[in-house]
Amino acid sequence: MNTNKNSYIFIYATLMIVIVAVLLSSASLLLKPKQDFNVEVEKKQNILSAIGIKTEAVEAARIYDERIKDSYCVNHKGEKMDGVVAFNVRLKDELAKPAEKRAYPVYEAVTGDGTHVYILPLQGKGLWGPIWGYVSLKDDLTTVYGAVFDHKGETPGLGAEIATADFQARFPGKQIFDEAGNYVSVKVIKPGSVEPSVHNVDGISGGTITSNGLGAMLMSGLENYLPFFEKLKSK
Repeated sequence: MNTNKNSYIFIYATLMIVIVAVLLSSASLLLKPKQDFNVEVEKKQNILSAIGIKTEAVEAARIYDERIKDSYCVNHKGEKMDGVVAFNVRLKDELAKPAEKRAYPVYEAVTGDGTHVYILPLQGKGLWGPIWGYVSLKDDLTTVYGAVFDHKGETPGLGAEIATADFQARFPGKQIFDEAGNYVSVKVIKPGSVEPSVHNVDGISGGTITSNGLGAMLMSGLENYLPFFEKLKSK
């Protein structure tokens, strides 16, 4: 074949593209089980972090099975849904659906000190992209037992601080209902703007938009579970 012809260059480039595409596709298929496993482990670690249990990846599955006693989804009326596996539900996808078609995951767990809690996933928007997390509530369905948050691309040293242990430690003991039984969530406020209370936490200095996004995520995310709380309280 004459290597100086345009046809040679075209054929060579086409073959290289095909070969590279096949190699990349093969690598993706071979790595997918490992990637799926890593995603599963990370999710279990995050759920456990919401009840104050930090675990290495190799121990996550075992400890998750020990601590998570039940998991299920509820609909917009707070009713348990049949045939829906909570762990497989992506809340981001659910929130894109009409309210009446959504599935909200619930995880019931027993903590290290024997407290029975409900762990609820949350999804929101920060300054540069999505933020998410898990909040655990005690049996009274108003007191926060623990919380864990993460983000995709918030600013290091500012909004990204929501993923730190120091910030997350501000949530245990906070109340999402006031004394009259009204839902108020947990407000994320400007540091030093008002006196601390059982209904607010100081936000991130210099991370106002991320703090506001987190506050909005808490307000709307926990509000989705109010019908479920009402059903539990009526039992």
